[in-house]
Amino acid sequence: MRVGFLRLIGAVTAAYGVAVATRPEWLARPSGLVDDAGRTAVETAISLRPLAWRDAANGLAMTVAPEGAALRAATVLRIASDLGDAVLLGATLPGRATRAKAVAVSVGWGALSVAALLSRPPGDRNGNGAGRRAGLHGAVRADHR
Repeated sequence: MRVGFLRLIGAVTAAYGVAVATRPEWLARPSGLVDDAGRTAVETAISLRPLAWRDAANGLAMTVAPEGAALRAATVLRIASDLGDAVLLGATLPGRATRAKAVAVSVGWGALSVAALLSRPPGDRNGNGAGRRAGLHGAVRADHR
């Protein structure tokens, strides 16, 4: 698991979630959910804000969760949200091109999280991060003897 990369994904997700909660048109426009003048209906903004706050909360969880099971759980929720968005938006947004872009973005972010979750940190030969940490702990223990 690449903890730093997962935390970066979380921070970007949280920031985007807060931005869209504040300005729902930033998601409405690329999603084709605006009128002919480019305005976002009040009802659309109301509908998008919970998704934005979900992303903000989940991104924050990825950013601050302790390394290990808590970070994995937050990441799995992020991946599930991205895949759910891909299915829902891919089936319901107006316009084929808009649906395709939404699916690509959702699957892309989910794939980044999957890659960071499943990859090994540099120097990790046994797949659990112990290779790099053992060296650090060993140095600390040697200093305290």
